[in-house]
Amino acid sequence: MFEALSDKLSGVFDRLRGRGSLNETDVAEALREVRIALLDADVALPVARDFIAKVRDRAVGSEVLDSVSPGQQVVKIVNDVMIEALGGEGAVPINLNAPAPIPILMVGLQGSGKTTTSGKLARRFRERLRRRVLLASLDTQRPAAQLQLAQLAEQAGVPSLPIVAGQTPVQIAERAMDTARREGFDIVILDTAGRLAIDQALMDEVKTVRDVTHPVETLLVVDAMTGQDAVNTAKSFNDAVGVTGIVMTRMDGDARGGAALSMRAITGAPIKLMGVGEKQDALEEFHPERVAGRILGMGDIVGLVEKAAETIDQEEAEKLAAKMAKGKFDLEDYANQLKQITKMGSLSGILGMLPGVGKLKSQIEDANLDTTVLKRQAAIISSMTRKERKAPDIIKASRKKRIAAGSGTTVQDVNRLLKQFDDMQTMMKRMNKLGQKGMMRNGLAALMPKGMGQGNRRPF
Repeated sequence: MFEALSDKLSGVFDRLRGRGSLNETDVAEALREVRIALLDADVALPVARDFIAKVRDRAVGSEVLDSVSPGQQVVKIVNDVMIEALGGEGAVPINLNAPAPIPILMVGLQGSGKTTTSGKLARRFRERLRRRVLLASLDTQRPAAQLQLAQLAEQAGVPSLPIVAGQTPVQIAERAMDTARREGFDIVILDTAGRLAIDQALMDEVKTVRDVTHPVETLLVVDAMTGQDAVNTAKSFNDAVGVTGIVMTRMDGDARGGAALSMRAITGAPIKLMGVGEKQDALEEFHPERVAGRILGMGDIVGLVEKAAETIDQEEAEKLAAKMAKGKFDLEDYANQLKQITKMGSLSGILGMLPGVGKLKSQIEDANLDTTVLKRQAAIISSMTRKERKAPDIIKASRKKRIAAGSGTTVQDVNRLLKQFDDMQTMMKRMNKLGQKGMMRNGLAALMPKGMGQGNRRPF
């Protein structure tokens, strides 16, 4: 998401940073390019106009034009305005400040990811907040929609409202709230029906359900891949039923990303959550400052640390660190390390959260790291016997042929993995031998193979 916009903006900013001083013409030219980049990314025209006007007002001033680093200053102004456009500093949480059972109404068009998001949200409430959640499908239009939600509820580890044939959406909503009151549920997620397009019947149905259940949150689920159509959908729903928050799905896709920048300005409702994958835990809070950082190539270190904390098994990591410190790291440990990395998501997604890596995106994609290297290495290791994983030195020609055949790779791939693993072990042994003081004294040169990093060292 946002890659095209990010690439164009980074090109503009690189040119600005390269100049010692800026005049009004320079700023005007840069802003014209920023405006084109925003419109190309599907940002709504009024939002793009307002964005440029705000940046211009702050940028065309003596304190910027005469500053030591005017290019850097303009980049900061664009960053600040972008954070404002996305909703301001900090994530806006789901409002659960109401007596139980709390009704949450999920609305949106068919195919936006509404039902899947309902399941993800239920799991999030159960796991993170320890709340009792009831899922209820009000979709009587789409065949098997209620069964789909029942399956998602099972995956999320929460109950779903039993299906009663012939009931209307309003009757289902009333039964869901009654069941929740009687059985002591904290939250009821009401998944309404969608349509392929906005129509009066859909809006009337949602209004009736809203009037009966009095939801604390009405969350509009929109597909970020639909671009400008997502903005039009948001406006229509907001005008008709009043939206309290937006969930943007498919934020891990390759869409232009302008819908996210337009949402707050068009509806006044904050983006509260974003879907970043198919898995049930692939739902994240929307932090405007972090998203702005990713768009402008500044990264999202906080998000990366949080993702690591959520996915990496602390106990496993500590055991691994202890083995590495003793120099007892084997291929089985390496395979476990690969699993931990893949749990965090795609490598390009992880690297995209690091500052300044945006320019390497194309090289990362060309290398096809996500789909090739990690999977290939994991397949090679899984084709080895336990003895081979524990003692890679015993893997000679005949074993290599068997491992390559079993993993669907080549002997060269097996050799490459073994060489890489051998290099890692060598480095670990050097670190262990040097100890902390030796590392501090000799630096990285001490870890390099003999003959490297030694020749240019001179006595002080």
